[in-house]
Amino acid sequence: QSTRWALMLARSYLNDVPNARIVFVAYGTGVDFLVEDAMDDNEDPYDYAVLNLAKLGVGFHVCGATLKARNIPASDLLDVVKVVPSGISEIARLQIKEGFAYLKP
Repeated sequence: QSTRWALMLARSYLNDVPNARIVFVAYGTGVDFLVEDAMDDNEDPYDYAVLNLAKLGVGFHVCGATLKARNIPASDLLDVVKVVPSGISEIARLQIKEGFAYLKP
């Protein structure tokens, strides 16, 4: 389960580098873990891990184009999620304008 693994890696990295800036940018089926009441294959909810990381300053951005294409209302997302116009454009913006590195689990 790559999403669960990515959430655990983010937490581990923050333990090692407390001032790190981390943003998850989700698009396509990758947005599913940020929908209210989403669960992994073992039926464990994602919300606890997401909300705890958000409290530590981790950002969660979702592609608005994906939401539109998949008919997912923004109101179905966890409250900590920020909707951006395009996930791919957001990744590029974070890399070019804010110096982020792109890591894919």
